Amino acid sequence: MNLAECTVGQELPELVLPIDRTTIVATAIASQDFEDVHHDPDAALGRGTPDVFMSINATNGFVDRYVTDWTGPSARVRRASLRLGVPCFPGDPMHMNGEVTAVDGATVTLKVQGRNSRGVHVTAEVVVEPYERKSR
Repeated sequence: MNLAECTVGQELPELVLPIDRTTIVATAIASQDFEDVHHDPDAALGRGTPDVFMSINATNGFVDRYVTDWTGPSARVRRASLRLGVPCFPGDPMHMNGEVTAVDGATVTLKVQGRNSRGVHVTAEVVVEPYERKSR
């Protein structure tokens, strides 16, 4: 995606992320989030949830992945601000959608939303800008 060609209101393509127990546990471990509700079903049940659920670090990573899949290597995430909603449990895919909300020169602001069957899991504002790798 060439950021210079973006327009306010432009929609990003939907991405459906299958969410299973392995994904939830692996992303928690990868981000060093050892909170038991992200890997231990009994602990999650003891805290009043039906199963383990995805961590905010995993959600943040999936938001960044969604945006960078769209922009490609010619852009980078400058800032991301997330608000969590309903939990994301195994077996309930997350549907990611986005829209361009502002264009300021080469900087583009996006609204990104991830939903599952329970409702909105995450709403994020993500700012991206061009990235040019400098030769060494």
